[in-house]
Amino acid sequence: MQLKLSSLAERPEMLGQVVGMANSWPEFLLHDPVGDTHYGRIATELPEYVLFAEDEHGQVVAHAYSVPFALASADDDRGELPARGWDEVLAWAFADRRRGTPPDTVSAISIVVAPHAQGGGLSARMLSAMRDNARAHGFDEVVAPVRPSGKHLEPRTPMEEYAFRERADGLPHDPWLRVHVRAGGVIEAVAPASMTVAASLEEWRDWTGLPFDTEGLVEVPGALVPVHCEPGRGYAVYVEPNVWVRHTL
Repeated sequence: MQLKLSSLAERPEMLGQVVGMANSWPEFLLHDPVGDTHYGRIATELPEYVLFAEDEHGQVVAHAYSVPFALASADDDRGELPARGWDEVLAWAFADRRRGTPPDTVSAISIVVAPHAQGGGLSARMLSAMRDNARAHGFDEVVAPVRPSGKHLEPRTPMEEYAFRERADGLPHDPWLRVHVRAGGVIEAVAPASMTVAASLEEWRDWTGLPFDTEGLVEVPGALVPVHCEPGRGYAVYVEPNVWVRHTL
């Protein structure tokens, strides 16, 4: 597939096509309040960190979002990659932007390939483009709170076990983690509470088609770990672990 790679800063007229591109995210993931508050701001406020690929017909088939932030900020006592992963780094990035704090690191936020274009290595190409873009903006490191693509098949396996599982060739067992490591990334740690979705049982039923009428852990298609269901209290909570990968550029 012949691709044309651009940023939204270079091609602002493509905003509608980029944000409107089809994706395959599970519905419940779209209701993380931190993501709901900040994710949409990236395309309009940080367009130089939104990359997209067009096919030979001019159709957007993939995009990659990242954000610059201050990891070594002494004022906020940071320095370590946060346990709250994706949620925390989004909050840090926009807090830094509001305060005028100079960033020193870029975090990957998402790499999404349109459903009809999946399976052709586009995710690896977008990751490479994200690394190149960070380097071009003067950064020497990209970090990524990775959502392992095969973990939903083993929702009861602890992420600490799954993330560091290797094949016979020494590469990660998980396909998406494997792409990161092949690109030069190093698996550093698990972010145990990277995303949180807390909602009423009615909302969970609507999102998943499951009854959510039994107390305890509920396995939901697409979820990396089970959802905690509390029918007596009328809510269920999903706390997703991700895996921090560090890319030195």
